[in-house]
Amino acid sequence: MTITAAREAELQQAADLLLTARRTHTPIADLPDALRPTNDAEAFYIQDQIAAAFGPIGGYKIGARGPEGEPFFAPMPAAWLGEDGSLFRGPNHRLHGVEAEIAFQLTQDLPPRATPYTRKEITAAITCHPAIEILESAFIDPMSLPRETMLADLQIHGGFVGGPAVSDWQHIDWSKEKVTLLTNAVIRVEDIGTSPTGHDLLRLLEYLANQGASRTGGLKRGDWVTTGSWTGATWAAAGCQVVARFSNAGEASLEFAT
Repeated sequence: MTITAAREAELQQAADLLLTARRTHTPIADLPDALRPTNDAEAFYIQDQIAAAFGPIGGYKIGARGPEGEPFFAPMPAAWLGEDGSLFRGPNHRLHGVEAEIAFQLTQDLPPRATPYTRKEITAAITCHPAIEILESAFIDPMSLPRETMLADLQIHGGFVGGPAVSDWQHIDWSKEKVTLLTNAVIRVEDIGTSPTGHDLLRLLEYLANQGASRTGGLKRGDWVTTGSWTGATWAAAGCQVVARFSNAGEASLEFAT
């Protein structure tokens, strides 16, 4: 979809408002009517302006509206990625939202090319990990806003940790995989096979490596790709330890400072 120059100027204003809200830790209620994205293409345009302002990209969060839905993704700034067990501190973490996810990390570059990457090629270029995504927003109450507005705000991304690589992950039946999300050792969510994008996680990687390359410029060695929440948005608190535990895919953890 082509965005006119006049509309680009409005979308840049929207990006500037969201950037200011995040950088100054002063969340806003909503965007002005004229600046709200009205479709995915406009939301992605705003995402890309915000991500560019925060520096190098460390990966992408990708999802889909169900097993057959077309994937959509947002950049994850490298500065917001932490090691497994990391302590997250400071005013950047207001909401303390967390989600248990399965993520992949690139072990080699997958640059744009005319011939689509095959599933076999992509599988050979990734490792699989348990992960936790942190949710954060430029908005006071992001869950109350239209989908396109949430998408524009980096899909309310605020941080990420990936756990240890999973051996023999290709043989995990994701439809039977159990997930448990704990905060301060208390079980908050426990379920089986709850990936919102379906149980074929590799289709998301195929989309990102192929159709997504025009926007990403290709995937790079070290990039993380996280594939959607298994536990929904769960709200923790300052001083809280968070653990995402999978029955076969291991666990990841992080902590929020007091």
